[in-house]
Amino acid sequence: MMIRRTLPPGSSHLYTDLLGTILEVTPAGVRLQTRTAVVDVPGAEIATGKPIPPAPPRRRPRADDGQQGA
Repeated sequence: MMIRRTLPPGSSHLYTDLLGTILEVTPAGVRLQTRTAVVDVPGAEIATGKPIPPAPPRRRPRADDGQQGA
């Protein structure tokens, strides 16, 4: 899920985006598990949101067999 959150007046930007999994939705706002932390976003600060697909699995690095242009 992507949530666009409004920033306080005087900030260098109007919004910031949060990416993560919704853990809880309440009348007060949303609890979101991001890659690094659990974030509580008050409902008054949510400008918009949309579902996004999960990131694709990481690919294994290619083995370098030493042959170039073969």
